[in-house]
Amino acid sequence: MIRLRAVTGRRLSFASLGGKLLLILASVGLVGSIALTVLLAAVITPSFSALERQAIDGHVQRTRAALSDFAAKVESSVRDYGDWNASYDYIVNPTRAFEQESFSPLAMANLDVDAMAYLRPDRSLVIARWIDPRSGRENDTLRDAMVRAIRQAPLDGAMKGGNSGHFYLRLGKIVAAVGVAKIRKSDGSGSPRGYVVMARRITSAQLAKLLQVPARLDLGSKDGRLVTTSSTMMQIAVPVTGAEGKPVAVASFVVPRDVSQLGRHMLWLAVLGSTILLALVLAVLSRAFSLLVLKPLGRVEGHMQRVRNSGSLTVLPQDGARHDEIASLGRSFNSMLVQLKELREQVEAQGFELGRSESAVAVMHNVRNALNPVSTILSTGIGQTAPVERALIERALTELVAAETAPDRREKLATFIAAAFEAEERQREDRSGQLQVGRDAMRQVLEIIGAQQQLAHERPPLDECDATQIIAQNATIARHSGKGASIAFNFPAKKHYVMANRVLLSQVVGNLFSNAAEAICAAGGSGSINVTITETHNGRVEIAIHDTGEGFDPGATPQLFQRGFSTREHKSGGFGLHWCANSVAAMEGSLSLESDGVGRGATARLVLRAPAREAAKTDLAA
Repeated sequence: MIRLRAVTGRRLSFASLGGKLLLILASVGLVGSIALTVLLAAVITPSFSALERQAIDGHVQRTRAALSDFAAKVESSVRDYGDWNASYDYIVNPTRAFEQESFSPLAMANLDVDAMAYLRPDRSLVIARWIDPRSGRENDTLRDAMVRAIRQAPLDGAMKGGNSGHFYLRLGKIVAAVGVAKIRKSDGSGSPRGYVVMARRITSAQLAKLLQVPARLDLGSKDGRLVTTSSTMMQIAVPVTGAEGKPVAVASFVVPRDVSQLGRHMLWLAVLGSTILLALVLAVLSRAFSLLVLKPLGRVEGHMQRVRNSGSLTVLPQDGARHDEIASLGRSFNSMLVQLKELREQVEAQGFELGRSESAVAVMHNVRNALNPVSTILSTGIGQTAPVERALIERALTELVAAETAPDRREKLATFIAAAFEAEERQREDRSGQLQVGRDAMRQVLEIIGAQQQLAHERPPLDECDATQIIAQNATIARHSGKGASIAFNFPAKKHYVMANRVLLSQVVGNLFSNAAEAICAAGGSGSINVTITETHNGRVEIAIHDTGEGFDPGATPQLFQRGFSTREHKSGGFGLHWCANSVAAMEGSLSLESDGVGRGATARLVLRAPAREAAKTDLAA
């Protein structure tokens, strides 16, 4: 990947590569940005979206207005019957003459309503009638359904504090606009004596006629969405609300997305224009880069390939006609080749000495880690005294064999002597165990020294090793290298096999345990080291060693494996992790360290290759 950087403090001219590229990119970028901004940002996307939202709002408002006007006409008719002296007298003293005159099919047809009803203030029925407009006959079923619904409806709430109001009512599969008014005198005086109700059925055909678009009343819609759109059409659903404000039906109609389609056409036009523009830009830039950059860099790359294949650090032939950055790059490249040739000779002369020195330092570091438990065990053994003084035991024996010693005193003396011998036996067993640990540590030192000559000259052989056994052995040794720290070890008991060099793997695990023990000592002197072993699906085995020690700053993670680096300022060395990482890499594995921060412990992850049979089992399980 080629990166272009502007060099500060350097003057750009049109004869330089940077000047030429800057001129081309500035010209093409200016034209392209203006065209794309005008076509896409300023016109197409926001403008047509706003127009479509306005169109949708217009359809919704027009539908609501049409529904409101339809119901308002019913309310206007019922208001005339509410403020009428004849109605005011009839509600108290119903007469046959009023019913024949005011409730006749002709009167209801003149009012353009399908149903009428008079109710007392307690909602008891005085009279109700529903006339089917198609047959001209009364429909008792719809009348009874209307009466039941009106008795349950909040009529006063529908009137909103006035003397009349309107709402929509659903009666089975029929939706009707209902007008309600309080019955008063013609001049509006007098206490209301009840309610007069009129209803007018609304059908899909009437709705389509009102809206001048193909519309329908949907009685079973539960979607709840106001607008549903497709690529070419949009369906608008406006709820028809009842007396309680809840929808009783949905007025639904479909209109074409003319504005959106126009926007899409404009968008395609903009895309086509921007495509042509970008194609032109790419053609110009491709030609310019080919002539000014790629072809000269190809010469440099070809020369680098020849240098890599032959190993001969010969200089790159220069083009004397060029005086721009590419020519400067060629001169710098030739200077670098000359310096590399000189450095190669120096490295070859120093390589052997440096390798031998680093190998010796790493071996001494590992030997020191292995000898630390021996020193601790010897110091403990030297300072350890007898559990019970010899003179005290002899006095107890003398008193025990004396004839004048009382039986109960003799029993106590016998118990004391037995306890003393038992304590001495436990001390002897403990000392034997510590010596066993010291012997294992010495054996590990001898193995390190014995294998060093072979490991220094060839790649270490990899064998099938039991990682659990190596971890358990080094955990026993590490317990004695904590310099008085109380460390609890937890590791799995199940055998886990890996492909590794047993000596190298033991040294790596020992180094990691030693570092964890030192971190626990630095954090306060007590803690735990937990080891988990996981067999992954890709034929690898991960050994995670987590300690509760002082941890480290996550920002220092990239430096942990550098030669001579240490997370503790007072500690010298820094060869352990560097050597461990190189050794694990030689065993075809990887080593990483991670921590959540200072004081929060650390985790070392050692990943090695699983034996072939283990890898096969893992593949079958997967």
